[in-house]
Amino acid sequence: MTASSERNGIKVAAQGRPGRALRVLVGCLLVVAVLAAAGWTARRGLLREAAALWIVSDAPARADAAAVLGGGLEYRPFAAAEFYRRGLVPKILVSNIGASPAERLGVLRSHVRENTEVLEKLGVPAAAIEPFGSNLKDTYAEAVALHDWAKQTGAHAILVPTDIFAARRLRWIMHHVFGNDAVILVPAVDPPDYTRNDWWQNENGVVTFQNEVIKYVYYRLKY
Repeated sequence: MTASSERNGIKVAAQGRPGRALRVLVGCLLVVAVLAAAGWTARRGLLREAAALWIVSDAPARADAAAVLGGGLEYRPFAAAEFYRRGLVPKILVSNIGASPAERLGVLRSHVRENTEVLEKLGVPAAAIEPFGSNLKDTYAEAVALHDWAKQTGAHAILVPTDIFAARRLRWIMHHVFGNDAVILVPAVDPPDYTRNDWWQNENGVVTFQNEVIKYVYYRLKY
């Protein structure tokens, strides 16, 4: 082999190494892209499964009353009114939560008034709507007040609808407070903004899910 041919061979080899390295790099990037795409595609199933593992729900059944707790004006009274229309309950209880400064000034309607109006527009007669408790600050206070109402009236079963992510915490605290004194059923309701099948696509769904996980742990530790 001549010196010229050796130099040419070295030059070709030198040119080939960067070319192979570039092909390897491109290949690796393609593999990463494929894996990322697969993970992105599979995320829906994983997130849907996470919600399925977290959500608990009781089937609605005949009860002495349905209770509408604080918040959730867009779905809680609607679920309670549906139970009334189906003949599952003769009465709907509305949580008497603490009034905000604007409510005390009369600028905003109270929680009881808002829910009562929604229920009446949905066909529930005023005689079948009753507030319970006084200045109830949180879910635990609502559970205690509802328990007091059940003891006073001799109620044996109560339906308490709530949203899909709050159902686990609500059912635990209700069973914790009531013990064996009454049957508490907690049907989980999809809120209007999201469902268990697409919650991650809505900011409220993401925030509510993570907040409820934290609240559940907090309630288990505190109560």
